[in-house]
Amino acid sequence: MTKAKLGSIGLSFLVLTLLVVWMATGDVKEARDEAPEDTPEESVSAPSVQVDVLRTRLYEPGLMLQGQLEPWRTVSVGARVAGTVEELMVEQGDRVEKGDVLLRLSEDGRRTSVDQWQSRIRKLEADLSAAQKLRSRNLTSESEVLTLQSELSAARAELAQARLAVDNLEPRAPFDGTVNRRDVDLGDLVQVGSPLLELVRVDRLKATGQIPQQSVSAVEEGQAVTIRTLDGDSLQGVVNFVASAADPDTRSFPVEVSIDNPERKRVAGGSATLRIALPEVEAMFISPAYLSLGDDGRPGVRYVGDNNEVVFTTVKLLNVTTDGAWVTGLPDEIRLITRGAGFVSIGQQVRPVDRDSDRG
Repeated sequence: MTKAKLGSIGLSFLVLTLLVVWMATGDVKEARDEAPEDTPEESVSAPSVQVDVLRTRLYEPGLMLQGQLEPWRTVSVGARVAGTVEELMVEQGDRVEKGDVLLRLSEDGRRTSVDQWQSRIRKLEADLSAAQKLRSRNLTSESEVLTLQSELSAARAELAQARLAVDNLEPRAPFDGTVNRRDVDLGDLVQVGSPLLELVRVDRLKATGQIPQQSVSAVEEGQAVTIRTLDGDSLQGVVNFVASAADPDTRSFPVEVSIDNPERKRVAGGSATLRIALPEVEAMFISPAYLSLGDDGRPGVRYVGDNNEVVFTTVKLLNVTTDGAWVTGLPDEIRLITRGAGFVSIGQQVRPVDRDSDRG
């Protein structure tokens, strides 16, 4: 057999072998009457965002106001009669009790006037008694009796005035308090109405402030108040008055808070910050970094909803500090977007990744 013939047989064997292998692999294309359906393009995978699960909890919000601290009571004791200061019973800073004599003014004959009117009344009473007896026997006229009765009434009124003048020689403390200021010294001549001293009560204080009209509906008498002074000290108080009508100039409502000050701290007259405790609400604590503004300019939060879509919900800010913000208006539990919020849009499907698992 020639070499050419042998080569032809080998080539045929090689082709046959390749055909068998090809058929064995099943890669056989069949002719079809219909065109094959278009294969869908590979769907783009949803972007991933980092989330943190947050839940609501009870929070006691507070209304912050700037206020003024004042003594519970303040009175300027003035002279009710003219005279000279003859004796001083108290000094500035002294504590006094209700009814204590504060000072003494000169008598200037006022006690003598009392004695005179007492004598005058005794005489008129005797004259009236005699006249009534005579009248019973028709020995005097009715007008004589009436005249004596009128004179007696006038004399009694004059006696009362004379006694009051004597009492006013010794002004007394109208309540328990502290002498905050003394306006007179020994020998000073005072007239009716002249200030003698100022008395204050500071074991109890009152704080006054203004409530914005949008917040006044949340404040009622009896609510607890925390008062913080400029030096960082704090006191506790209770709302005891809320005005029924707003101040026409500020459109805000005056509020008054009563404060116990048993240690008599020297804070009266100073300014302070008032925090009125409001009823507890379900709220969520969120870092201010995760707050954003909606199209209407209101603050809100982006989080992943039940269908893994990006949701934006506006919130009401209850309290904002550098540490975080207490807000309401959100579901009881959310998957807050903590990373990647700027790269996704509202309503877009996302793949949430838990922050803790991402760290791991």
